[in-house]
Amino acid sequence: MSGVQSIERAFRLLRALAIGPAGVTELADRADLPKSTVARLLGALESERAVEQVEAGGRYRLGIGLADLAGAASPGPNLITAARPHLLDLRRRFGEASGVAVLDDDAVLFLDHVDSAEEVQVRSWTGQRVPLHLTPSGLVLLGAAPPDYADEYLAKPLNATTERSVIDPNRIRARLADAARDGYAWAFGEFDEEVNSVAAPVRNETGEVIAAIHVHGPAYRFPGEDSAPVIGRQLDATAQRLTTHLG
Repeated sequence: MSGVQSIERAFRLLRALAIGPAGVTELADRADLPKSTVARLLGALESERAVEQVEAGGRYRLGIGLADLAGAASPGPNLITAARPHLLDLRRRFGEASGVAVLDDDAVLFLDHVDSAEEVQVRSWTGQRVPLHLTPSGLVLLGAAPPDYADEYLAKPLNATTERSVIDPNRIRARLADAARDGYAWAFGEFDEEVNSVAAPVRNETGEVIAAIHVHGPAYRFPGEDSAPVIGRQLDATAQRLTTHLG
């Protein structure tokens, strides 16, 4: 196999993994590659942290190595490196998982994730793309995008993943306005019915929204005793500190 062909196949495999975690057999079907080739490429990609196993001997998912590259592609300080201490601070403050995400075409791309310290965890979506309207990070990023972009996105058919998913364009526009006013957005069981999440925008030195940071946790315990607006305002304050850090 030539070097160029190996690179092409590796990227085909990574795109197949972007759909979601999978084992060797399923990945071979997704990427239309022989199982032996998939296994060999996974070994090489795992050594570079571009992929990782969800569980020993089981499915693979995109790894943190890709998130490092994605962050380095942004101008200015590395977003992931800059965001990491703020994500750790959010975990200490709220006891739940935190993360950072960016706009990627018509989806939100999750770049990094810090696990909760609790025994019951929410999964990491690092390296995966999710429809904008289903997550608070997506709502924050969509609300900050040019009006033409939002109009084009909301004109498309919008899929629901739970009974709580909001897919009515008018309701989504109202939520975008609320997020712009409040500085944060919440989603309650809208992408995953067992997960609640809140996100706030991160800006560059010119005031342009370049990312969103979020906190999410199991719906049965998050937001818990603290009111959603209080948590939202605290997250917005953290986002502003990260903005200052980047600037």
